Amino acid sequence: MAQEKVASRAENAETSAATGDAPVASTGQEAQQIRMNTASVKSSYCNMVNVTTTREEVVMNFGVNESWDRGTSEYDVRLEHRIVMSPFAAKRLALMLGKLVTEYEGRYGELS
Repeated sequence: MAQEKVASRAENAETSAATGDAPVASTGQEAQQIRMNTASVKSSYCNMVNVTTTREEVVMNFGVNESWDRGTSEYDVRLEHRIVMSPFAAKRLALMLGKLVTEYEGRYGELS
């Protein structure tokens, strides 16, 4: 059976950046709901990301660095995922990640 996650649009406006939806302004009415079907979601570990851009899109390649010898000049990276989005969606993602890092550092200490 497909799993679904229900999120309040008013409470989780940040999550809309991933889908490109704009947050809805509060009108005093009941908050809209977003149903996220997680039936086909796949989780994977990535420790490397490379980002390139054109005028129309931002391309992020996620992978796993399989080179354990840090003294080498070559690294073997197994690419796992490529995400392509508009620069507008990329900016919203950058804002969300900045907020996430700030909250993380508030809880666990500054990252170096």
